[in-house]
Amino acid sequence: MQRNFILLFFTGLLAILGAVSCQKSFLDVPVQGQATTATDPNLAVNLVTGVYNSLFNGEAFGGAGGDIHGISFIAATNIISDDAEKGSTPGDQPPLGDIDNFSVTPTNNFVAALWNGYYGGISRANQALAALQIASLAPTTKNQLIGEVRFIRAYYYFNLVRFFGKVPKVVRVPNDAQDANTDPAFQTRAPIDTIYNVITQDLQFAIDNLPLRTQSAVGHANKGAAQALLAKMYLYRKNWQQVQTLTQAVIASGQYSLVPDYSIIWRYAGANNAESIFETQSGTFNNSDIATAGYCTWQGPRVGPKGGWTDLGFGFDTPSQDLVNAYEPGDKRKASTIIAIDRTGRGLGTLLYDGFRIPSGDSVQNAYYNYKAYASENKNVEPFLGNRDQKQKNIRLLRYADVLLMNAEAANELGQSAAAIAYLNQIRTRAGLAATKATSQTDLRTAIWNERRLELAMEHDRFFDLVRQGRAAQVMKAAGKNFVAGKNELLPVPSLQIQLSGGKLDQNNGY
Repeated sequence: MQRNFILLFFTGLLAILGAVSCQKSFLDVPVQGQATTATDPNLAVNLVTGVYNSLFNGEAFGGAGGDIHGISFIAATNIISDDAEKGSTPGDQPPLGDIDNFSVTPTNNFVAALWNGYYGGISRANQALAALQIASLAPTTKNQLIGEVRFIRAYYYFNLVRFFGKVPKVVRVPNDAQDANTDPAFQTRAPIDTIYNVITQDLQFAIDNLPLRTQSAVGHANKGAAQALLAKMYLYRKNWQQVQTLTQAVIASGQYSLVPDYSIIWRYAGANNAESIFETQSGTFNNSDIATAGYCTWQGPRVGPKGGWTDLGFGFDTPSQDLVNAYEPGDKRKASTIIAIDRTGRGLGTLLYDGFRIPSGDSVQNAYYNYKAYASENKNVEPFLGNRDQKQKNIRLLRYADVLLMNAEAANELGQSAAAIAYLNQIRTRAGLAATKATSQTDLRTAIWNERRLELAMEHDRFFDLVRQGRAAQVMKAAGKNFVAGKNELLPVPSLQIQLSGGKLDQNNGY
């Protein structure tokens, strides 16, 4: 039993490294078979390539790579929140409905795919770090590569602790099977504070050794990305001074700014723009035909009863009516976030930015769709390469607007209302809204939280925000979801993992 558990973590490494050669990434260096860093100095870079490639994993149905940013991630971040519903048809993928309605169990295959995906990515990172330690590289180059890998490992652990709470602390490659089966770190869940310490150490190393954005290759982790992610971790720990210090450093760096037009942020034309702090690099941005598996297709508008058109996907992760109603009149972000299907009965349809027309409601399954997940198939507008499951969509993981709102929240909690209002209003001005009327600390807190919801809608943060704010039970119940306080803040540990550990992994409360 123990050996099988360790195999889940580590025996896939050779297969993972071999797979990198089939998915040429933006680092543009193929893996060289059985070479080692002693015989091939480039292998260290190849292994870093493999770590970046793991960001594309989206296999929800038992694939070897698991799921990192595919439908399992979408479900456990968007669908689970009050911003979205499962979508599609009622009988399509019931396990996604279980996540949506908080009836999820430890046997849910989408939850299991998350665990496998994130630990698969961490295994890649650990393998790369071990190789980098002995690689024949200039110290500055070596530390920069280590910093990039540790940034991604920190991001993976940050998501794991938000999904599951306590998780195993796996920060090295075991020497052999005996080592793997005798070190309890590989088979037991470490306290949350221990995992946060891993994240802190990884990101601090990245901050100390990564260059600024303008000195980094496009798509690579850089100093600002590490500062922003560390600030976000401190946001969850309510360490407001650290949040303010780190976000202020990002702001003062002069590397980032809000783009004037909110509507292009998630489009091909908006990839890697001035607001982007870190995003996955797919398709033409990394000289290949790879992307997060199914990210656009799972969320694409779906054909309804009358049909009559070639639809764009499976129709999952549909914006909720509650989100639609949350926008103030005149908020420019609404039309750029939500595809609203024409249900007037006049046959107008819905025209998208690339000229594609979605027919009226009698031919479309759901009332709303996620515009931020849309990628055009019009080759005159965006470079569609013909593979719907790997559309040219960079997933924006850290944005400058998020940094401004984190800084505003920290300033408000530190009693600096003027600074909080100033950053909050930067966000509102771009959205076409008047300055906030909130003045008291309590009102400002609510205003900032509301602004986070609308600015970052359908961008995979809402549920986590509600949990850290202590509002998840209240908001979820108001949204009609079967949320149980003290249980549903976290997902269950997959039952297979507990079985393979011989019962050494414990389960989350209530499952």
